[in-house]
Amino acid sequence: MKALQALRHYVAEHKYAINAKQLGDPAELPWSNLGYWDESSSSYPQACQQLASQLAEAVKLKSTDRLLDLGCGQGASLVFWQQRYQLQQPAAVELQARCVVNIQRHLPALSSIHQHSFLKLAELAFQHPFDVVLCIDAAYHCNIETFLTSVSTVLAASGRLGFHCLIWSEQAQRLSALQKQKYRWLLKAADINIDHLMTACALQQTLQRYDLLDIEITDLSRPVLLGFSHYFQQLVPQGKGLDAFKIRMTAQLCSQLYADGWVQYVQVSAKKHHLAAV
Repeated sequence: MKALQALRHYVAEHKYAINAKQLGDPAELPWSNLGYWDESSSSYPQACQQLASQLAEAVKLKSTDRLLDLGCGQGASLVFWQQRYQLQQPAAVELQARCVVNIQRHLPALSSIHQHSFLKLAELAFQHPFDVVLCIDAAYHCNIETFLTSVSTVLAASGRLGFHCLIWSEQAQRLSALQKQKYRWLLKAADINIDHLMTACALQQTLQRYDLLDIEITDLSRPVLLGFSHYFQQLVPQGKGLDAFKIRMTAQLCSQLYADGWVQYVQVSAKKHHLAAV
């Protein structure tokens, strides 16, 4: 408990990005998500690609789509969209200046990457709306309604949205006040506000209020939370220093969330409802 709370006082060189080298990704533009772990996952980069691919397939991403990648982290997803889905010019928004500078250095042809909060997309004044907006493993750090309000300013009519978030499970209704307070501190240590968590039903209703239909909410707790914690336990060596501490605490939190079963890690996909002109 004390170790998890200590994350609040840990100021890393980059706030959200994981030290990917310690997890097994030495690339110049590495991944920084929890990954989707199954029998075919042989490495950290592969698991991260699978998490991205799951989300892309959920929104039926195709090469002709105008794509906006929110919270693109250290840039691996931008390379992935170009190589796997043949997207020529994906746009991206990333809050961490260090990540943006590194992406610009290694992807000089990428013309549309912005060092900005994805909660204030209207300020960027994009020339065209986007067919697809994706946010891999990052939206749980914010209020989903604020996130959807921002996304609605850039998503095209009939556009598709995909993101990951945390929600309350059905059994969380039995949480005592003491257990809920424990979770408040645990999640706050990971920069997650417990007041922003919804149930699946509330999340669906919220998406509908933003004219989003064809909603699919898929529980990925086992392949993501349990998968990442298991992978960390197998790492040899597990690393040292503050970055290693952050990774270890993340793995412990994932393990506890999955074991308790009160919070689920979900993939969300939806399509904007196009209202015909009267």
